[in-house]
Amino acid sequence: PWASEMNKAVADAYKRLLAPSVQIDVRVEMKQISDRAAVDVFAQNLRELLLAAPFGRHTVLGIDPGQRTGCKCVVVDDTGKLLTNETIYLVQGDGAVEKAKKTIRDMCRKFGVFAVAIGNGTHGRETETFVRDVLVAEGLKEIMCLSVSEAGASVYSASDVARDEFPDLDLTVRGAISIARRLQDPLAELVKIDPKSIGVGQYQHDVYQVLLAKKLDEVVESCVNAVGVELNTASAPLLARVAGIGPSLAKKIVAHRDTHGAFATRKKLLDVQGLGPKTFEQCAGFLRIRGGEHPLDGSAVHPERYALVEKIANDLGVPVASLVGDMKLIARIDPKRYVGSDVGEFTLNDIVSELKKPGRDPRSAFEAPKFRD
Repeated sequence: PWASEMNKAVADAYKRLLAPSVQIDVRVEMKQISDRAAVDVFAQNLRELLLAAPFGRHTVLGIDPGQRTGCKCVVVDDTGKLLTNETIYLVQGDGAVEKAKKTIRDMCRKFGVFAVAIGNGTHGRETETFVRDVLVAEGLKEIMCLSVSEAGASVYSASDVARDEFPDLDLTVRGAISIARRLQDPLAELVKIDPKSIGVGQYQHDVYQVLLAKKLDEVVESCVNAVGVELNTASAPLLARVAGIGPSLAKKIVAHRDTHGAFATRKKLLDVQGLGPKTFEQCAGFLRIRGGEHPLDGSAVHPERYALVEKIANDLGVPVASLVGDMKLIARIDPKRYVGSDVGEFTLNDIVSELKKPGRDPRSAFEAPKFRD
């Protein structure tokens, strides 16, 4: 007798309670799947940007284009240190244009500029054409003129990192410095910026932010460790991304370097206050000292394996320095002979491949883009 009432109750329970609940569960699950896929795309885009080919250690003139406020020009030396800064105006009449030409010419000649990096923002193309014309007219054709992405440069210029580096400079000048350094070494400069501000894809703010932040941080850390970090020139934000070193320890390393001078060997890292044996074990393999006291300090070989490499060199009857980079000697190494309880064949193969090309940058070589006029 109560069948009709029961049917109504079932229909109501399904419509009002069960269906919406299942719908929400399915929707959340689908959103998670699409979020993971989107985050993977953002991560891949970021990896490509961070591992872009570095121009290398050369003096660069960086220009942040601007119409109303003028173009901010800075020259940074091969280590990224600011040498000078000027402002030029390209749309304020002939007098201003002539002055701009003279400024660019004088900067290039005085500081031996190797390349000009121009931000790709508003008025960037016009600025690039103007600079190219000046270089051709002045017989400075060997100086490359390149367009550089300025995504996130304004975020960097207003950040605490930029304030610490250049407390007395205007925000726009800091942005131009960032553009010049991005050409020299994209990875070292982009780690100073929140990955989300670099512009790695659309709809970043629609995905689960915790997942995105975690994934992008992983990518930055993985890229930094894959390339390796030059201990004596790296900034604190770059050192902070090395495995085992956090922001506070990175500042201590930089302070120790400023006080006591450059590190001669990796072992000297243990003199830094707060850096113990465990942290050293974790970070040492990712830090490089080119031209250091030990020939392996500029390579990815970990200090705990130096004794093993020395034994290999002894067996071949040569010093370690002669073994590094010598293909004929390295070809004579039999990795299986040195396999032990603490060293596996994979580790030995890695060591041998690193000896062939010690400290080689895994990023591709820099090639200047060519545009048709």
